[in-house]
Order: sequence, then structure tokens, then C-alpha cells
Amino acid sequence: MKKTIRLTAAAALPMLFPALAFAADFDGAALSPLWGVPFAGILLSIALLPLATPSFWHHHYGKISAAWALAFLLPFAATYGAGLAGVQLVHALVAEYIPFIILLTALFTVAGGIHIRGNLHGTPGLNTAILAIGAVLASFMGTTGASMLLIRPLIRANDNRQRKVHVIVFFIFIVSNAGGSLTPLGDPPLFLGFLKGVGFFWTAQHILPETIFILAVLLALFYAIDRHFYRKDGVLPVDSTPDTPRLGFDGAANFWLLGGIVALVLLSGFWKSPVVFDVFGTEVGLPGLVRDVGLALIAVVSYKLTAPKVHADNQFEWGPMAEVAKLFAGIFLTIIPVIAMLKAGTQGPFGAIVAAVTRADGQPDPAMYFWATGILSSFLDNAPTYLVFFNTAGGDPAALMTTYASTLAAISAGAVFMGANTYIGNAPNLMVKAIAESRGVRMPSFFGYMAWSGAILVPLFVLCTFIFFR
Repeated sequence: MKKTIRLTAAAALPMLFPALAFAADFDGAALSPLWGVPFAGILLSIALLPLATPSFWHHHYGKISAAWALAFLLPFAATYGAGLAGVQLVHALVAEYIPFIILLTALFTVAGGIHIRGNLHGTPGLNTAILAIGAVLASFMGTTGASMLLIRPLIRANDNRQRKVHVIVFFIFIVSNAGGSLTPLGDPPLFLGFLKGVGFFWTAQHILPETIFILAVLLALFYAIDRHFYRKDGVLPVDSTPDTPRLGFDGAANFWLLGGIVALVLLSGFWKSPVVFDVFGTEVGLPGLVRDVGLALIAVVSYKLTAPKVHADNQFEWGPMAEVAKLFAGIFLTIIPVIAMLKAGTQGPFGAIVAAVTRADGQPDPAMYFWATGILSSFLDNAPTYLVFFNTAGGDPAALMTTYASTLAAISAGAVFMGANTYIGNAPNLMVKAIAESRGVRMPSFFGYMAWSGAILVPLFVLCTFIFFR
């Protein structure tokens, strides 16, 4: 029996704002597509303003993100009432954004406290090996953890290379995205599936061939490109990172804290508790609360425990984390009406998208699920997008893991693989970009990056469709 503990303020809130009483009835089918304008606006801001006014964007991106969030919330409150707007705001923050950002912060802090000592030399073979190792680690410590652990030594290894943008771009493709496809620890959509009842090892069993195919092709292609540039350009005469007698790790205690992060995430999935806290209309389970408090404590312990020299050697700074936190706060809020319209199914403004994933005989079309989930995950948050199509396919984990296994595999692969299509498809993408730029690597613009993904990933996904999702 579920035991709900209501906060005092929450108990009084429905009296002040009657909309709270029917918050659960918020129907995206009644919305106009114009409610998606703020979300489109924040995406275009991320894409265009760093090109048009880089200095203005660098100093004010947080204000711009907040402005687009208010461009949704204020008209929504005026139209549907402050109560319903407040419920949607609290739900987006408490149920989605705060757990999301706490997990990212914990992984960012702990990985930033591990310094791989020594100067590696960025030969094509070594670079390919680092990407392959990162791909394996991503499914066990998350794409964020693996990215934050390896991006700094990879940049140092290539600091005497003339051209290295391709190294970072392929790192995002492989380590920050595709590598996290095999366990719920790897990427947030798969973790949500795990919480919904999908088996912990189900994805490893059912999309392992797709993952191996994608990673093998990307690694082989990267090696060929990197070898071409290495032979053509050579290396700079001076290596800014001095050689050291041997490689090693500093801040190794953070590996234990990383294990603590993994344990807390697993605990929140396996632990079933009847205790639920009602926070202004949003239910927060005790396992999730314990996980989030534990993760926050781990981040604090890691930062305090790590020697300042380790942070200095890693050039650890909060800038990349702050950028992700501010931009995704705006994204999580402006995405509210977009997800609601998608959840409305064929009756909503985006009914054509939902209808496209069903064949004429009423059966789900795995290929269309792969592309619909993937394309939306490239621009929307891939976790709620996964849930939308999980529910569109029936929402029954027992049926999806058996009768409709190919459909669930397509949804899972689309959400994880195609997060690499844009910088905003997955949070580690923006983190890696920010860290690379802080180290002097001139990364492609939003559309410049999409040119890379369009030329390399999209044809690969088309091939993957014909092989695995017909």
C-alpha cells in the first residue's frame, strides 16, 4: 500500500489554485502548435547566437534561456491559470530537471577529480583506443562520467596536433552517445525504461548487434580520417604537455565515489518503497529522494576530498556544468507543451508523427519508431521522448520485451544513438564542447556540427535501419 506524505504547503495549494485539482488532466490535444515557439526559440538561440554575437551569448546565455522559459510560462499562466502553470513548473523541476542535473553534477565532479597523469601522444592508434575504451566505459559509468573522465587526457594527447576537431566530434559520437546504449546506467532514456519495468540486461541482449555495428563503423572511419590527417600534417614541433616517466592516476579515491554513484542509481531502480512525498502535486518516491540526496553528498565529498593540485592539473572549472545547467533549465521548461502535444497521440497537433509509426495493419513499425524517436531525441530531451514512444507502443514492459521486442529495441536505439545528431541531443555533448573550447579547440557551430553528423551518422543510421529494423 502506497503511503503518501503531503507537505503542508502542498496541502493548502489546491485551495489557493483550483487548477491543481485537475493538473493531471492537462491535455496536449487542446494546445496550438504555437505553444512550441519558445522551445523553437531557445533551440535557434543556441544554434545562431554563438555565431552572430559570440561575446553577447557567452555573457548572457543564462538570461536568454530564462527569457524563453518565461515566454512559455507567463502566457501559459495567463491562459490556463497560475495553478496549472505552477504544477507544470514544479513537475518539470522536481520530477525531471533536478534529478537530471544532480546526476550530471555528481558525474562531472567525480570524473573531474580523477587526473590521468602523463603525456599520451595522440597517434591514430592511441586516439582510436581511447575512443574504444570510452565506448565500453559509457555503459557502466554513464556517457557523462566516461566523457568527463577521458575528454581532458584526450585533448592533452592531441595538443601538438594541427587538426583535432574531428577527434572531439567523433568522441561525442562514440563516447558521449552510442557507447551508453547497453545498460540503464549508460543513458537517461534507458534508465527510465528500467524504472518502468524493462530488465536491466534487456538492452544489452537486444541491441548489442546494433551497438557493435555502429561503434565498429565509427571507430574504423575515425581511424582512417585521423590517420590521413596525421600523415598529412604531422605534429607541431613543440608539445605543450611535458613527458613524464610513467602514466598513472591522481585522485583515485574518486573511483570509489564513482562506484557509489552507480550503486545509488541501481538502488533507486530496484528498491520499491510505499513512501511517496507529494511536492505541490508531483509525487517523489523515497528511493529517488535517497538517490538524489546521496548523489549530491557524493559531489560535495568528491570536491572537498580531491586535492587542489588534481583539479588544477585537470583544469577543472564549473563553466561547462553551469552552461549545461542553465541551458537545460530553459529546455526542460519550454519542452513542456511540446511533450504534452506528442503525448496526445494521433488526436494532438503532432498526430501525423505518432500515426507514422504504425503500419496499415495496426502493428508497430520498428523502422519508423527508430527514426521518429531518434529525430525527436536529436532536438528534444531524449528521456521524455523515449517515454512518449514507449507509451505509444503500448507501455506494457512485459509485451514490449517479448512480442514487440523489435519495437522497444528501435525506440531504445533511436533515443541513444541519435542523441549525437546535435549538440543538444544529449547533455554530455555540450559539456565536451565547452571543455574543448576552453582548451583552445575551435569547435564547429551548431549547424557546423550537424554537417558532421549529417554526413557521417545519418547514412550510418539509414544502413542500420535496413539491416536491423526492417
